[in-house]
Amino acid sequence: MVDRLVYNTVLSQAFSPCGNYLTASNIYGDIAVYSLGNISSTSDDSKSESGIQHPLHHVSGDGGHICSLVSTPNFLIAGGIGEIRGWTWKSVIAGKAEQKFKISVPAVRDRSEQADVNSLIYNSVDDQLCVGCGDNNIYIFNLEDGRRIRTLSGHTGFLHSVHLSENQLVSASEDGTVRMWDMRRSAATNIIKPYEDDRLNRPELGKWIGAAAINDDWLVCGGGPRLSLWHLRSMDVTTVFPTPDLKGVHVAKFHEDRIFAGGAGPHFYQFSLNGQIYGQIPTSASTVYSAELQEVPHKILAIAGSSTHIDICTNFNYLDQKLTFAL
Repeated sequence: MVDRLVYNTVLSQAFSPCGNYLTASNIYGDIAVYSLGNISSTSDDSKSESGIQHPLHHVSGDGGHICSLVSTPNFLIAGGIGEIRGWTWKSVIAGKAEQKFKISVPAVRDRSEQADVNSLIYNSVDDQLCVGCGDNNIYIFNLEDGRRIRTLSGHTGFLHSVHLSENQLVSASEDGTVRMWDMRRSAATNIIKPYEDDRLNRPELGKWIGAAAINDDWLVCGGGPRLSLWHLRSMDVTTVFPTPDLKGVHVAKFHEDRIFAGGAGPHFYQFSLNGQIYGQIPTSASTVYSAELQEVPHKILAIAGSSTHIDICTNFNYLDQKLTFAL
């Protein structure tokens, strides 16, 4: 039997709407729930003698890995294999998770296996869920009734991530492209191929793009190709980030005037837009798959991946605590 204390990978994380709890999902279909109010405590019963904090409890899945998590004002939503499930936050926090809905991803024609739900983004303006899947498609669901509103097709490889800013959605795929979509349409408004740029291409790692994020003026992306910043108006590369030990990018996101990034490497990075390194945090995971941050009510950066531990930074600059997935 596999020892889950040793062999574990955390794929996704999400904060509760109140900001007092963190949830994390793993490859075994479990979701761990942590109290963030205990992070700064030195005498809490949920900590072991080594100072590593344990979860309050687990939400048990139905089997199979949980690839993605997202939080809404009312629900914790998880993407697994071929389906999306939602629990009320009240029941999750209380340790009596009450599943309120299940949405099935469309079956893949001529394929027996179901598509993984690799990425979830919540559109709070329209109460919609944007879903990046292993069948190369992005699905938009209405959360009120679970109805599929539209399908965004065009990628020829599975989706690694989707990110939303205003009405513009950006997607990163195994096919090596980053596509931008107008949420009101079903066709891509722009496509970039980082692997075609000699400054970014790393043929030994492949052309796949593991993460992409967007704001009003900029797009950041990386995967096999190097982490890079693109100006949206000109669609030109303005910065190639110095990450010699990052052999594959799985996390890339904006926070204020900085960029956070991680992946297959020993460090999690924090950059200025012009490429200056503001932070280089050693990680427990050999590959980082998830990083979530919040400022209030607790300032926390949570970094997770191929480890049973989740690294916690309470000032965004250095590692100061750890969580463990095991009860």
